[in-house]
Amino acid sequence: MNVLDIQAREILDSRGFPTLEVDLYLADGGSGRASVPSGKSTGSREAVEWRDKDSERYFGRGIQGAIRHIEEMILPSVRNKPFEDQAAFDQHLIQLDGSSDKHRLGANAILGCSIAFARAAADAKHVTLVESLSSAFGAASLRFPIPMMNVINGGKHADSGISTQEFMLVPHGCSDVSEAIRMGAQTYQTLRDILELKGYRVAVGDEGGFAPQLRSTVEALELLTMAIERAGFVPGTHVSLAVDFAANDFYHNGRYEFEGNSWTSSEMTEYCLEIVRRFPIVSIEDGLAEDDWEGWGAHTSRLTGSGVQCVGDDIFVTNSEIFRKGIDQGIANAILIKPNQIGTVTETFDTMHLAAQAHYGTIVSHRSGETDDSFIADFALATASGQMKAGSPARGERVAKYNQLLRLLEKFPHVPLASDIYRR
Repeated sequence: MNVLDIQAREILDSRGFPTLEVDLYLADGGSGRASVPSGKSTGSREAVEWRDKDSERYFGRGIQGAIRHIEEMILPSVRNKPFEDQAAFDQHLIQLDGSSDKHRLGANAILGCSIAFARAAADAKHVTLVESLSSAFGAASLRFPIPMMNVINGGKHADSGISTQEFMLVPHGCSDVSEAIRMGAQTYQTLRDILELKGYRVAVGDEGGFAPQLRSTVEALELLTMAIERAGFVPGTHVSLAVDFAANDFYHNGRYEFEGNSWTSSEMTEYCLEIVRRFPIVSIEDGLAEDDWEGWGAHTSRLTGSGVQCVGDDIFVTNSEIFRKGIDQGIANAILIKPNQIGTVTETFDTMHLAAQAHYGTIVSHRSGETDDSFIADFALATASGQMKAGSPARGERVAKYNQLLRLLEKFPHVPLASDIYRR
């Protein structure tokens, strides 16, 4: 596959900040487009996205420099050069950047080219992106991911006043992804009715979830359990709950400053176990902070012993080297997968392959600053990750991912939903 041309442009993400869109053209006529998301609640070890830091443009968040890096450095180095596959193309970009965190070219510039190449390769082969990715990297058999829908936003994603960042619906009591999406959407709409009836506002946060002014995390979980029941489903059987604490954001000087409390790691873990006992929670993400490695060991043991998926995001940042350290220390039993945390399709898959070898769960995830690019839906199916976070079933950039799963079901009608993940 010979690269003919790459075009890059500055577009807006779902929060109104600039991000990068890339078109890549192969000499044999294949082409692909990709746009790159951006996180707000980020781990400190994530690959570095390029931002111009020019205060006169977009408050310093412009990406004109990333575009120049593509036009002046990446394109001349790949034009008319044959690449055997995705791994060869990505490895070229990694070596061209030459840094451990991709700060030289920018992880956004590199990832935009990487995903655009993946789409162009599929186009050139006249196959779907799922088939192309699965052939290159995928699991032995496909399965549709269970949608994890963030329907109440807190933390940095909203001004709801609660510390916990995400409250997710997990519709898993079915065998069909379209039914899972229907169950999640109906519960979301029922939640809206409950909030309105109780006098709460129904404005939404960055990821499309509601942002009512609540007193506590427990109150949010009570409302969600009520919504599941009133929507006609059985909590814990048809629809369960998942929580992302994003504990980095309230970890200060070795303490967790959480909703009026100042807790140690063990006290934060006890709180997680308490809400697990009270509510149909099947997954807890980032219950502790990224630097609290000592606390994570006991946290993992206690949560997994209660049958709950214990997810590491900020602590691992989709980085296989960091993740390998976590595996060796028995930290978490699942990992969040965000391509822009590491910067290429190949490195993202490498981390997922390591997770499979270590029997860790994987959750392919969006970011808070999103675009209408639905790549993660294809990627989640192609890699049989089993779970996908894409926000609430509202806001176009979130719904784009769920709608893509529905389209993919037409092409892969016999592929089941990964409904056997949760032990509770």
